[in-house]
Amino acid sequence: MRINALVLRILKQFYRDKRTLALMILAPILILTLVNLVFNGDDYETKIGLINVPEPISTAFEKEDLRTSIYKSEATAIASLKAGDIDAYFAVENGKTKLMVEGSDPSISKATTAKIQGAMQSLSPNEAAIDVDALYGSIDMKQFDAFGPILLGFFAFFFVFLVAGVSFLRERTTGTLERLLSSPIRRWELVLSYIIGFGLFTMVQSGIIVLYSVYVLHMSNAGSILYVLLITLLLALVALTLGILLSSFANNELQMIQFIPIVVVPQVFFSGLFNLDTISSAISWISYLTPLYYAADALREVMIRGNGFMEIVGYLVILLGYSIVLMIINIFALKKYRSI
Repeated sequence: MRINALVLRILKQFYRDKRTLALMILAPILILTLVNLVFNGDDYETKIGLINVPEPISTAFEKEDLRTSIYKSEATAIASLKAGDIDAYFAVENGKTKLMVEGSDPSISKATTAKIQGAMQSLSPNEAAIDVDALYGSIDMKQFDAFGPILLGFFAFFFVFLVAGVSFLRERTTGTLERLLSSPIRRWELVLSYIIGFGLFTMVQSGIIVLYSVYVLHMSNAGSILYVLLITLLLALVALTLGILLSSFANNELQMIQFIPIVVVPQVFFSGLFNLDTISSAISWISYLTPLYYAADALREVMIRGNGFMEIVGYLVILLGYSIVLMIINIFALKKYRSI
């Protein structure tokens, strides 16, 4: 009887907590749907530029399912390679062959090289080895170096989001927030104080993660470490303001954690960890709404491509814009607790 009573009490708790009940059913469905759409998308079509390439070689490349474009000079091909219009270019000069891959994604670089070599071998089994080089990184770049910037951004975002949300929730549940709102302090002053306070911790956390990844794990970094720190800090600021905002809709730590599969996990699929060109067009547009997408792109620009401030300034502005908008929403969200 006592066991039955306890079981009945637990079932009633689940029944009363509609959000937990719904999340246990809907969250797995959402994530499985995203996984299905990501991995059942179109096959990636390798794009390659051709310079002074004879017709038989061009035809052989097309048989390998390579989408080819003709370029008159190496300079224009490099410009397209930097812009992401092609994955590599193949040039023939004085009887010598040269393949230049973009290099930032080892999987694409290796697949492109294998297809080119296969096409050349089909034409001439005794064909000499192709001179392969990479515009960014090296042809021997490891997957960890390619995914490192994305993972760096993700972990900075995830832990700041979780800590900020739970900490601000605790301020509410212990009555601290209510006491503060009963004082003459303005809502914007309160929000700004929390952001600065948590932000100082975020600066330390972001710095430790970046320095450990680059100098201890030897994650590839072709650009300035200061830009990496700046991007990570701005992303952490977005996570901070978002965590504080969503904590307003949670009544306990469990409900705060429930936002993770809805808010955090989907961003992984659209951050660039999986090739966005192969994701179903029905959902690929979501990537442009997620802050992790812009942070991951900015980190790759610096850490893999070695670019500077001008190449990442657009991403920085977007991340800063996210933070400001969320900060403003947080100020208005405090009205539900007390109007000042």
